[in-house]
Amino acid sequence: MRNYNFEVSKKDKILFPKSRITKNDIVIYYDLIADYILPYLKNRPLTMQRFPGGISEKGFFQKNASDYFPDWIETVKIKKADGWVNHVVCNTKKTLLYLANQYVLTFHVALSKIDKIDHPDKLIFDLDPPDGHFNLVLKAAGALNIFLEKQLDLKTYVMTSGSRGMHVVVPLKCRENFDEVHHFAKQVSAHIANKHPNEFTTASRKDQRRGRLHIDYLRNSYAQTSVSPFSVRALENAPVATPLHWEELNDLTLFAQKYTIHNVIQRVEQKENPWKDFEENAKSIFYAQKKLEGLTSPSY
Repeated sequence: MRNYNFEVSKKDKILFPKSRITKNDIVIYYDLIADYILPYLKNRPLTMQRFPGGISEKGFFQKNASDYFPDWIETVKIKKADGWVNHVVCNTKKTLLYLANQYVLTFHVALSKIDKIDHPDKLIFDLDPPDGHFNLVLKAAGALNIFLEKQLDLKTYVMTSGSRGMHVVVPLKCRENFDEVHHFAKQVSAHIANKHPNEFTTASRKDQRRGRLHIDYLRNSYAQTSVSPFSVRALENAPVATPLHWEELNDLTLFAQKYTIHNVIQRVEQKENPWKDFEENAKSIFYAQKKLEGLTSPSY
């Protein structure tokens, strides 16, 4: 019997109908993965995706902490356009497991930390493919990796989203604000899409994509979020967003939902963390922006 300092309620309730995964299975998973997920949640405003009726029902996103959350749950007030949001900050295993017991399946985090809320410490490209075309995800990730590292001298990291595609992530020094980072991400995305116009697009509307992969840069904005590494997704078999080594993109068995609550624990225990040097490789985008402007400006 595990001791969570609280009682797991309705532990046998099935949240994933086809794969028969219970609420207790989810709480046990977050207990086992806590040391790996907490560094990605630490000191970030949290958006909770909750499914009290299981994934067969719609669920809901929640930013404000509930009134009934216990006093020991850390919160922080973050400004928004018309007021303030009282976000949960998940810095401890106790908080993580309490939230899992509240049917939080998926943890979405801000791209900035609470001490520098206007200055993101990472930039994300979300690669969203048309159905059945994960090969386009691999190609887009590779193109971003080569362009950002070889031509713009930035470090890149990659993870499966646990849903449809992948995220390519760049660590930042927090020297630029969201508007500046958003502008840079938009330019990079447009450059890659223009180089591969038949395969990639920045069009957010599905009817404009015409079978192409969408390079989504829009989450690089204030108050936007991204799914945390090692977070469960609300899909059958409980797939997990999983950081990868770049060479793993050569694995012919790789797909967005390859890692689940059933196999990711063994992975993290046996493989070196592919993001272990993430923070030490953070850079300003100042020089990268200059290089990018030189590459994209018209020549006469």
